[in-house]
Amino acid sequence: MTLKLRLKIVTSLILIIGAVSCTQKVKVVKNDTTHSMDSLKTFGTMGKELKVLKKGSETELFSYQGKGCITHMWFGGQELKHIDIKIYVDGEVQPSIDMEMYLGHGIGFKDDFSPWGTERMGNIGGESGIYNTYKVPFGTNIRITAQLTAEGKELENFWWIFRGTENLPVEFNGVKLPDNARLKLHKLEKHKAQPLEEFSMCDIDGSGMLYQVTMEAKGLRKTNHWKDLSFMESCIRAYIGGKKEPLFLSSGLEDYFLGTYYFNKGRYTNMLAGLTHFDKEENEFSGYRLHENDPVFFQNGMRLTNRCGEEIDGKIFHDPPATEYTTYVWTYEW
Repeated sequence: MTLKLRLKIVTSLILIIGAVSCTQKVKVVKNDTTHSMDSLKTFGTMGKELKVLKKGSETELFSYQGKGCITHMWFGGQELKHIDIKIYVDGEVQPSIDMEMYLGHGIGFKDDFSPWGTERMGNIGGESGIYNTYKVPFGTNIRITAQLTAEGKELENFWWIFRGTENLPVEFNGVKLPDNARLKLHKLEKHKAQPLEEFSMCDIDGSGMLYQVTMEAKGLRKTNHWKDLSFMESCIRAYIGGKKEPLFLSSGLEDYFLGTYYFNKGRYTNMLAGLTHFDKEENEFSGYRLHENDPVFFQNGMRLTNRCGEEIDGKIFHDPPATEYTTYVWTYEW
């Protein structure tokens, strides 16, 4: 046998072995994918026209054992603006999510304007028909409760829907979050800030991703001058990993919520941001900003701040009044 023939035989054997190896690898991937799909199981529940809500105590609406992710919530009834929703995951004693119904869906000042909606949340019926598709992952169990606030009426009809899927991963922008990622809500309520005061909306240890910010703000000076709205000159700042210099997330407050010139065109809602309340005469606004497609990741902690008005390099922008803020900052943390 010549040397040339021997080389041809060896080359052919290498190609055959490689092809078999590739085929085996494809089968392994296929089997893994099949196993992953087989583990997905959708679950859910609903409540229809029930008088179950009380003041001073929580009513359990849903509980589930296992590993999964809530993907849909819907609420109906005439008392929604007077309901708090609490979500406990993995045996929590204190809920990682404790939200007032309207603010939890990006709406301040209990504004009933409707219909509006996006893929993520909306208010279709004014006082009824509020929904979201937040992804709420859990490792062992989840429990969701509702409670009337002091202003609510007992013995009113209430409707709800919850749905989710076992073993469903949470992904954004092609990035799969770690299995131990959990959605958390950080609240600042009725904070009265003085002009140019910078205040923290959340201060988090560890690693995670900023998911959503909702703000309800009211300027506390009424002179019927446009400068009564100049608290909106503030820039949103993120101090990541203990750094003293911030990452600026906006060039103004309305800019952060994708508006301009103190929201001169009025209401809007989309998948990035929305203006859900605006009363120029009362110096009020509420809005939400989602970061699903505009991710802000952090390691070793993050402090997110706002300022009542703005001063940069010694320049004070106009004449901001003292302002009252309520903020909801949603983060995935791991």
